[in-house]
Amino acid sequence: MREPGQESDLPLGVERRPLVVQRDARGSFSEVYRAEYLAWQLLKSLEHASTLRGMRVHLRHDDYLVVVQGRISVGLRDLRPGSPTENRSAVIELCGNDPAGLFIPHGVAHGFYSHDASIYVLGVSSYFDEADELGFHWADPALEIRWPATSPTVSDRDATLPPLSSLAGLIAP
Repeated sequence: MREPGQESDLPLGVERRPLVVQRDARGSFSEVYRAEYLAWQLLKSLEHASTLRGMRVHLRHDDYLVVVQGRISVGLRDLRPGSPTENRSAVIELCGNDPAGLFIPHGVAHGFYSHDASIYVLGVSSYFDEADELGFHWADPALEIRWPATSPTVSDRDATLPPLSSLAGLIAP
């Protein structure tokens, strides 16, 4: 497995876009989204420290993540058959102090670990559809993700999800 945090090692199509921050004596202002990114629905989430959300993979919709406050490690695994980065795993850190947008295409599994109390905005390219929210256990060794914590707080659902192998054949190229 590659060293975490190397952007060149991210699954194909995953993009980290640095955001321009305008600062003055009052604070800062930053554009987090541009219309050319796609048509999006925006959601806001507040996470407690040492919380992990995921793993999820979507068959149809893409995600766009911006951390507004705090620090989050995003675990990624390319599950797209035939992708040049198929089965590549990576961890990338996003921080409210160094704003960037992370585009995650459908077929790339992802989970979010909050180091600190964190606030993020999550854009999705379509409305919520439970059939497009496939999940599997975040600590499955087959993921080859080196999470920064071994016993994070997870939801009851995430704690009981099946292994990655349960998704075999569900993700089309």
